[in-house]
Amino acid sequence: MGTFDDRSAHEFEDESLFSPQHGTKKAQPINPVENGLFPGDLPVILDKRFSRNSVLNSIKTVVFSNKLNLLMPFGPLAILVNTWPGHNGWVFFLCLLGITPLAERLGYATEQLAFYTGPTVGGLLNATFGNATELIISIYALRSGMIRVVQLSLLGSILSNMLLVLGCAFFCGGLVFHGKEQVFNKGTAVVNSGLLLMAVMGLLFPAVLQYTHTEVHAGTSELALSRFSSCIMLVAYAAYLVFQLKSQKDAYLPLSEQDGSPSGESSNDDDEAPEITKWESVIWLSIMTAWISFLSEYLVHAIEGASIAWNMPISFISVILLPIVGNAAEHASAIMFAMKDKLDISLGVAIGSSTQISMFGIPFCVVIGWMMGRSMDLNFQLFETATLFITVIVVAFFLQEGTSNYFKGLMLILCYLIVAASFFVHEDNKKGQCQSNEALGDQSAE
Repeated sequence: MGTFDDRSAHEFEDESLFSPQHGTKKAQPINPVENGLFPGDLPVILDKRFSRNSVLNSIKTVVFSNKLNLLMPFGPLAILVNTWPGHNGWVFFLCLLGITPLAERLGYATEQLAFYTGPTVGGLLNATFGNATELIISIYALRSGMIRVVQLSLLGSILSNMLLVLGCAFFCGGLVFHGKEQVFNKGTAVVNSGLLLMAVMGLLFPAVLQYTHTEVHAGTSELALSRFSSCIMLVAYAAYLVFQLKSQKDAYLPLSEQDGSPSGESSNDDDEAPEITKWESVIWLSIMTAWISFLSEYLVHAIEGASIAWNMPISFISVILLPIVGNAAEHASAIMFAMKDKLDISLGVAIGSSTQISMFGIPFCVVIGWMMGRSMDLNFQLFETATLFITVIVVAFFLQEGTSNYFKGLMLILCYLIVAASFFVHEDNKKGQCQSNEALGDQSAE
């Protein structure tokens, strides 16, 4: 037994001396002590290198992967030009260019975050952060006392989403899938149409109350009605969110996936993977929101100067130009999903965004203005309210069948061009703004 053990020991010793594994280990020795490192330092170094690479990859993906980001330097340039007096037109123009890629990247970060939250929450996130630009601009304008700009920019956001964004999504999706009609969840579209009509009701009554001169207390009943209606609309929107998240969890899923068909399974396999992590998405959302907030202040202060310099009505700038920039995220997302035959998500982004602005954004600004002592109301004047009412009716008719094609998209785009031309020749009624300022003066005097 002893000789066998000795022989076995020699054989194992020979194997250990001349085995390839041993040769590899001797060729690449790791001696942390000789290199001045302790065994616990190696994971820390690898952690730091991994974190540095992760940050660099995140910056490369978010900042340098899109050609539209070439417009980002125009933001700091606008701040520089603002130091020279008499250049409000250039400041406004450069701010528009600088905010455009930020709004698009805000939508990109939201889409990346939606990978980790599911389709329903993802659709709501897309609508929420897609409207962040308009809400930020509106709050800065409200703080500056520019109530009319707040009203017109929010109205323009609704019109842009319902006609331009949805129209482009239908048009591009119809061209890609020209051999068939694309379908979407008709029930979700009907619910959103109902909420939009409720918003029109909230905006219509204060305007009619003023123009019929039937207020019980002249100058105060309209404002009181607006604040009461805003609170009701906020409650209705909160109930809508609960309904979406609890009762309609599959509202943003394609119809094929809701039915459990094999095509739905194959579409899941084709889904893209997230390009950045969940926390990176949250951090980029915070950065983009902060930078948009900073530029929005310069943008708001330059609006009146730009209107004079360009000889262009403030109503056209507020209703058409501002929302096109603010809706860049929704525009890109809705078209992208429509071209992938995911019209339910496109509808959730475009119509869902309009619903959120009308049922949350506008009432929220009324309540915030109430807290600030600003007499922000729901009287958007008769011309603007009529435009919104007709737009909601037209879009509701287009959505009632639950199908889309490129012709429907083209018709919506042409309707938007008519609306844009109408506001270009429309002289805004200053009476509403003057009354708001007088009411504000009365409140401050009291």
